[in-house]
Amino acid sequence: MDHQNPPESALGELLATAGTIAMVGASSDPRRPAHGVMRFLLERGFRVVPVNPTEIEVHGQRAWPSLESVPEPVDIVNVFRRPDATPPIADAAVAIGARALWLQLGIMNEAAAARASRAGLIVVMDRCIAETAGELRIHKASPHPGIPS
Repeated sequence: MDHQNPPESALGELLATAGTIAMVGASSDPRRPAHGVMRFLLERGFRVVPVNPTEIEVHGQRAWPSLESVPEPVDIVNVFRRPDATPPIADAAVAIGARALWLQLGIMNEAAAARASRAGLIVVMDRCIAETAGELRIHKASPHPGIPS
């Protein structure tokens, strides 16, 4: 059976209660979609940790080379990678105890979704986390001041 994304109410609860979002494929290049999505989330007050072995810092946030190296609990693993790269990311999300695996708009992989779902993670595919937060009007308590571009 093909994966079905959770209902809007569940997505709203997930986003409203998420402490940290690890963004796999975060980029300091303003031409990349991950750059704008991360900026939007930070401006809305989300805690976003960039995960990319080729980055040092994105929007003033220290980047980590892998999910396993992030030194804090992660609630949502948000993925900006090719669909064929997502199964090992799903495994890493399970290994670090994330609550959800969120594959960005245009990214779908049934094997990754199945791996994460079997381990009890909430799975979202082919949906933009920033658009969803905007549509559901999710704001965290205090936005990050002075986010560099």
